[in-house]
Amino acid sequence: MPAKSKAQQKAAGAALAAKRGDMKKSELKGASRGMAESMSETELEKMAGTKRKGKPAHAAKSKRA
Repeated sequence: MPAKSKAQQKAAGAALAAKRGDMKKSELKGASRGMAESMSETELEKMAGTKRKGKPAHAAKSKRA
């Protein structure tokens, strides 16, 4: 699954680094912490490897009814 925004791609990269042992899991915050726990290394690689060109800084939040 490709990242939908630059922020999501960056969070996936941080989660991937923690999963590989390049970074401590305790240093993760917010979305990257959840991604590290719930996604496999392969899924994180796909999301972190998404090209940034043309992506918004943050994904648009959906409106709740």
